[in-house]
Formats: sequence, C-alpha cells, structure tokens
Amino acid sequence: MMKIRPWRRPARTQELTQLSDAELVELARESKEAFGVLYERHVEKIYRYIYYRTGNHHDAEDLTSGVFFRAMAHIENYSERGVPFQAWLYRIAHNLMANWHRDRGRRKIIPLEEFVNSGLQFDAPDVAAEDKEEREMLLEAITRLPEERQQLLTLKFVSHLSNAEIGDIMDRTEGAIKSLYHRTLIALREDMEMQQISRQQGSAPSQDKRLE
Repeated sequence: MMKIRPWRRPARTQELTQLSDAELVELARESKEAFGVLYERHVEKIYRYIYYRTGNHHDAEDLTSGVFFRAMAHIENYSERGVPFQAWLYRIAHNLMANWHRDRGRRKIIPLEEFVNSGLQFDAPDVAAEDKEEREMLLEAITRLPEERQQLLTLKFVSHLSNAEIGDIMDRTEGAIKSLYHRTLIALREDMEMQQISRQQGSAPSQDKRLE
C-alpha cells in the first residue's frame, strides 16, 4: 500500500477539512493548504485505482504523484461544469495510465488474485465465486472483458464508487452505467458457463476471445 505523506496540518487546516471539494477547489487556486486537504481526501482512492490497473506498487506511486502534480498545475483552469473534482482526478489518472501503457506497449492488467480476494462481490448470486474453481473461472473471465468493463469493475469494487460517480468519470449517465454493469454480469456469467462446459469436455476457451 502506498505510504501517504500527509500535508502538515496547522489549526486552519482542521477547519478546511470541513469544506466540500468545490469550496476547497476555489481556495486551492491560491492556497497549498486547501490543495493538501484535497490530496489527503482523494489520494488513497486514486492510488488503489491506478494500482489495480498497472499491477505494481512502484509505478502506481509514480503515476499517483503525477495525477496530483497535474491537478495542482491546472487547478486554476478547472471548472466543475458537471464534472466533480473527484471525477476530474480519475480522468487525469485514466489518461496518464493510457499513456503509460502505450509508451511501454503493455496491455492493461489487473492484479486479479488481489482484485477478487479484496472483496469483489457481485449482486447476481449466479456470478458469485464461492470456491477455488469458480474464482479461477471468474479471474479468467475478467481478463477477457473489454477495457471499459474492467475499468467499471475497478471503480465499483476497488474505489467503491456509486453508479452516479462512475458515470461522471466515464462520461456516461447513471442509467448507462447500470446497464453496462448488468451486461457485464451477464457476460461474466456466460463466460464462466462456457469455461465449465470446456473443462468438462477437457478443453479450455481461447485466451484471445474478448467478452463483448
């Protein structure tokens, strides 16, 4: 886990912690203390999100630092306009990770064992992985999901964000996120069923297949 270095908190900073993100953003244009409160409020979620999309702690720490350096550098130009500050941070993180993967020629990955063991729970009982074999099939199914569906699962189960918050980040309506999540559950269930059939027949589904 990332070792967070909190800003030093003078008495005034204690008062700043009571303010909303929008209020802090206005102050942060001229106050490092206000930006420090925003940092402490969001750094852990941003770090976890990046870690589960990169697969290692060192790069996750570097990219997390990059997110907040970029946010601090551009906060004077930030305007909410329907995109809350938290969603803006996640969008910065998403763009930095896209550049990171492109520059290194790496496919986007999730540390899947940790992802599932950290508490991945689905609303649909028939998608729940209750034993080792089912967990293995779930892990394989997740690797075949398109990028945006992996991002959705990360935001929902790692960052623990609501559908509305995820919609702000992915630039979709809350209803569209609910629909995408429902389709993702169906795709995972169908993939796991196909894996079960393949295992019974002594073969495995192609690793190149992507769930639509």
